[in-house]
Amino acid sequence: MPSPSDLSSSYDSCASHHSCDSYATAVAALRAAGCVFAEDEARLILDAARTPDELAAMVDRRATGAPLELVVGWAEFAGLHITVAPGVFVPRRRTEFLVEQALTHVPDASVVVDLCCGSGAVGAALAAALGPVELHAADIDPAAVRCARRNLAAYGGQVHAGDLFAALPARLHGRVGILAANVPYVPTGEVGLLPAEARDHEPLVALDGGADGLDVLRRVTAEAPRWLAPGGCLLVETSERQSAAAVGAFTRAGLRARLAVCEERYAHVVVGVMA
Repeated sequence: MPSPSDLSSSYDSCASHHSCDSYATAVAALRAAGCVFAEDEARLILDAARTPDELAAMVDRRATGAPLELVVGWAEFAGLHITVAPGVFVPRRRTEFLVEQALTHVPDASVVVDLCCGSGAVGAALAAALGPVELHAADIDPAAVRCARRNLAAYGGQVHAGDLFAALPARLHGRVGILAANVPYVPTGEVGLLPAEARDHEPLVALDGGADGLDVLRRVTAEAPRWLAPGGCLLVETSERQSAAAVGAFTRAGLRARLAVCEERYAHVVVGVMA
């Protein structure tokens, strides 16, 4: 979600195509719904709405719990505007740490894969930072694939539909410099405890990581060495509680593993390097 400063700077007063009365009405509705940054959110919604009817519908969607990013159609990630759509996982700002770690470990990567790509935010951020790369992304969810294709078109990215590595072309075997996999890692029994914005508006396949939350992570780490180039790097986001088990899965797969932590963003990324 865009930060308050991002929101404020994106809109200075009332949108040119809506009245200040519309702004006040939107703020009042959002504040009544419990939106902490009602003023900033109203500015973004007014900027995105093309007609008064669309404005009213967007305010109502946000007031009834839809994530702001899905209401306005984009999320800010690593300085980029990433298109998002209903039914697609909204990229989290903490995942920027995964991107930073990837660039630190393989700053000259020429082949990048964004697995479990969702909107394609990680792939877009990596391509934007690295310059011309061979970029591939994959997701099992058709809505995510459509969204990622829009976000990665500017980078020449190829987006594949399918289950993890099965979606990727075989020519990538042993060539991948950065393999970023933002896998689902919420334990099945805890999905119901997630905030309503995630629980009610994001696809279960992007959230549910199985009984202990690590089912997909284990599948990715087991197969990753076949795809990584020498010195290539697998990066997976996880939780603090799961980090030790996640590092163990990397080590068992033969990767040199370490845990990178950003306390400020509460981000935990396991980094595995191919010998």
